[in-house]
Amino acid sequence: MRVIVIGGGLAGSEAALQIAERGIEVILYEMRPIRLTEAHRTGNFAELVCSNSLGSVELTDARGLLKEEGLRLGSILLQVALKNKVPAGKALAVDRVKFSEEITNIILSHPKIHVERAEITKIDFDNDIVVIATGPLTSDALLSELQKLFGENLFFYDAVSPVVTKESLDLSKMFFGGRYDQSPDYLNIPLNYDDYERFYKELIEAKTHTPHDFDRIFFESCLPIEEIARRGFDALRFGPLTPKGFGKAFFAVVQLRREDTDGNLFELVGFQTSLTYQEQKRVFGLLPGLENAEFVRYGSIHKNAYFRANRILNKTLQTKKFPNVFLAGQITGSEGYSEAILTGLVSGINVARLYRGEKPIEIPDETMIGSLIRFLVENDLEDPQPMRANFGLIPKKYFEIPKNKRKEKFIEDSIKSIELVRGMI
Repeated sequence: MRVIVIGGGLAGSEAALQIAERGIEVILYEMRPIRLTEAHRTGNFAELVCSNSLGSVELTDARGLLKEEGLRLGSILLQVALKNKVPAGKALAVDRVKFSEEITNIILSHPKIHVERAEITKIDFDNDIVVIATGPLTSDALLSELQKLFGENLFFYDAVSPVVTKESLDLSKMFFGGRYDQSPDYLNIPLNYDDYERFYKELIEAKTHTPHDFDRIFFESCLPIEEIARRGFDALRFGPLTPKGFGKAFFAVVQLRREDTDGNLFELVGFQTSLTYQEQKRVFGLLPGLENAEFVRYGSIHKNAYFRANRILNKTLQTKKFPNVFLAGQITGSEGYSEAILTGLVSGINVARLYRGEKPIEIPDETMIGSLIRFLVENDLEDPQPMRANFGLIPKKYFEIPKNKRKEKFIEDSIKSIELVRGMI
């Protein structure tokens, strides 16, 4: 019986490494670079296509707790992320090039992983143990095959933020600092009322790329900046351009986050967009300091597919129809880098257990990853939206605890539960 992982993104890379580290031969299929997706640029494994931030590292933040759980369970990708981090305040952001290159080198040099650069359009559901981790940019041919087995998929539009070079910026109009402290991790553009009004008016009227089947289906946590702006004049000031944390000196603040360890590139935080390239250069160039900005990557929009996990998955991430087939990553309806890594980790652990004749495990609900998986597979929604880790997903019993003690208790239980799982694997 062969063990196969399809997809070399975050989930697939983590799953393949978890399986291989347990001494099991695994074939990892990745169609890139033979065939690229709408968003990928390289053939590297674990390429980050949107932001370079994996979110908070604080335990009191759901995604921070998720990372802690993943590290305690031996996540290889999270360990590599920490090695390649760039300053980002309380968030874990990485040099995306160095991060994906290191993961690629680890995979290509692993004696138990055999890489096949090919597009998979058919799956042997009878004779192989398979992890489907093709992500939201699953090829049309494979998506059509999966629809026959799991029903029609859902989709939403996602967008990417632009990246500019530091040397092209007018730093005299900006300042380094954090939103609530003086740490020099972010580059900030302060806006007065006139700056903001001019930018806002041009932004909502700018030309956008319009996909042929575009019907304004977006993931709420990753809305294009122009879509946020269309909700009202102050919408951006309560979102990515909030001046909160800087006192009352500014009407709005644009933040740029370091993209690489050398600090030569910066990403416009929260500026994911579907504007045409020409319009991005024109409209974003209205912001003080960006007048002559050199864009090394423009923002873009792409369509993300996922399935109704509540119809097809068990809490072990095995499909109900085929116990030897697992799903991991954003194709399950989870959303976010850390979430993809953790679902890849869980699927990899369980594939290894199934291969050895052991019973796959369900991660306890008293953990953040367990709570997320439980929501994905047990919600009763007809068309569930992509879900990130959050404290609203934790078991009902915790809501009987006073709010000021609830997180503390759940975090305590999470660490204990993850340690028990670690002892099992």
